[in-house]
Amino acid sequence: MVLTSHVSEKHRINLVKKPSVEFLGCRGYTGSAVLRLDGPQKLCQPFVNPFEGGQNLTDSYRHLLSMHGTFMVMLPLSMIIMVVGGLMGFIGLLARAYLLLLMSGVLLLLGALSSLTGVSVYMAYSSAVFQEALCLAEQMGVNMKGVQILYGWSLVLAWISSGTLLFTSAGFLLACRTITTQRQELKL
Repeated sequence: MVLTSHVSEKHRINLVKKPSVEFLGCRGYTGSAVLRLDGPQKLCQPFVNPFEGGQNLTDSYRHLLSMHGTFMVMLPLSMIIMVVGGLMGFIGLLARAYLLLLMSGVLLLLGALSSLTGVSVYMAYSSAVFQEALCLAEQMGVNMKGVQILYGWSLVLAWISSGTLLFTSAGFLLACRTITTQRQELKL
């Protein structure tokens, strides 16, 4: 997520999705977004001061951090589930193993669910961080009119990935049913 807007010739606002290590150089940290105001006076205010031991965290910041933690777990988890489920399904197809195909189909369904959950939480998180940035900019007297959230190709790929996981899961479950039907016919 990259947010950029030129407010005036004196000030420029950048919200970048990279954490900043430069606190004395006037950059603030929100967990995954950085607010930097470049102007003649280098006005900067951190969202969260990491050196106060969490004492300056409000409930809204705690909520943002929990949302950040949620999508930082859910998205990699869905990737791991996708790889493991795909390998299990491939081996299950080669071995014609009913239980392995069933487990891989269910695992890929869970992977699609975790991917959709992670993307949804990420979108809600981005919106909440943007609202916090708007409040902060309003307190500082900076007009952020014209600033917008753009997700780009990564969001499209996340939705395609979730759909692919659903179709692959359905394919493995169908293969499981086909193997069961073939085994029953051989017994008769």
